Amino acid sequence: MTEQHPNLAIIAQFFDAYGKNDLNGIRQVIDENVKWTIPGHHPLSGTKIGVDEVLAFFSHLGKSDFKADPIVLGVNDDYVVDCHRGWSNREDGNNIDILWCLLWKIENGKITEVVNFAADQHEADRFFYKAYQLKPIQDRVV
Repeated sequence: MTEQHPNLAIIAQFFDAYGKNDLNGIRQVIDENVKWTIPGHHPLSGTKIGVDEVLAFFSHLGKSDFKADPIVLGVNDDYVVDCHRGWSNREDGNNIDILWCLLWKIENGKITEVVNFAADQHEADRFFYKAYQLKPIQDRVV
């Protein structure tokens, strides 16, 4: 029997907390100065810096009913690569079901950086724009 690499245990703990929408559980595995990059041109895209910005992102992401099911993981002493199914089952019909790959950097037992890669960025942008509609322009530039 082989032991699980410690970096895979960290990612498993993240996905467990994520699946439960447990922001405190997510906080336990990410570094205080984490950098998390979400690709695209939609309201949630961009690089989040620090634990508070990342947790705010996940708080908003939870409102879209977006779920993640890991498919395959690769690991070394500094990184984890995961490919997962990212999907939703919203009652309003605005749904997504695509593959995502994430590159996770792990240092001292904490997630310090994550970069997301969407298999279909146009579909991701469409989904997130519709799920997080922007306020009218006059309400955004105050």
